[in-house]
Amino acid sequence: MWNRTSLEYITVQTRIKEYRARFSLTQDDLAKTVGVRRETIVFLEQGKYNPSLKLAHDVARTLHTTIDDLFIFEDEVQGQKNGIVLEDSQ
Repeated sequence: MWNRTSLEYITVQTRIKEYRARFSLTQDDLAKTVGVRRETIVFLEQGKYNPSLKLAHDVARTLHTTIDDLFIFEDEVQGQKNGIVLEDSQ
């Protein structure tokens, strides 16, 4: 079993703004397409909100890319990209 505390150190950066610009989409356009409020897109772009898997998928699909290309997960403790550490609590 994994320890939830290890996940608290993961931050998410996104390339949503960059991809929106490629398709000339506003935050409002993207929000309406994926079924969320514009503020949610703002918070995603600022790294202040971690999306559900469904939302990440919907945003990536709308922007014709993959979740891996759109979202950059970084472990603050270890400073490693995609450095998710799952600890055994036994």
